Amino acid sequence: MAKHKPLVWLPACHRNLDLSDPGGYSVLADRYAVAVTALGLQPVLFPMAGAGDVPDLLPLVDGVLLTGSPSNVEASHFGASSLETDLLDPRRDALTMALVRVSVEEGLPLFGVCRGLQEMNVALGGTLHQRVHELEGMLDHREPASDDLEEQFAERHEVLLEPGSSFAEWAGGTRARVNSLHGQGIGQLGRKLVAEARAPDGLVEGVRVEGARGFAFGVQWHPEWHHEKNRFYERTLKAFARACEKHRKLKEEAALA
Repeated sequence: MAKHKPLVWLPACHRNLDLSDPGGYSVLADRYAVAVTALGLQPVLFPMAGAGDVPDLLPLVDGVLLTGSPSNVEASHFGASSLETDLLDPRRDALTMALVRVSVEEGLPLFGVCRGLQEMNVALGGTLHQRVHELEGMLDHREPASDDLEEQFAERHEVLLEPGSSFAEWAGGTRARVNSLHGQGIGQLGRKLVAEARAPDGLVEGVRVEGARGFAFGVQWHPEWHHEKNRFYERTLKAFARACEKHRKLKEEAALA
């Protein structure tokens, strides 16, 4: 097996960007690919992959990064009805539900960001609050109505980190400030998910998969945004990168055995 950078699968989102082209587009926000590349990893996409392709494609990669997205997980996946305001992406839902389950089963490094955290939770049997800001006692976790990305991705609130957790290790303490750009949030935790970071209102914002054979974490914030300027974000992403590098090394050693 030829040596190369660890490959990280970033699932594509699907948009109808051109109304004259009914076929639609497969898209990925550059900031995720930029962050993965800066970590010494190689981002890859399989735009037309479906759930049935996951067992064949996962052995080709060394990690999965479930990205954020403007779209919401379709509510039928957690026993609810979609809202009229929901932007949905059923192709992505079908793929990521399988990606989460098989990645955990196979011990492949898995990291969920924003929508990716919600996908992990739903795939493992959990539920989502569809409008966190309408719940009594909860914060408004949505980004400000601004076209300025620096303002949208600015730090918004603290997260309280479980003492002794990996999150506390990455942050260098039990508190950290994070950005916040989401309307949905975790309701009931999925199977094997352990809450290790919470917003001041109690909303679960960081999880690990209990008993996972590989790196398996999810966060509600966006650590890819200017991660090089934020110690907590950078150390979180580097932990994922090390897990992917370890996975790649083990595959290379197995190929030579």
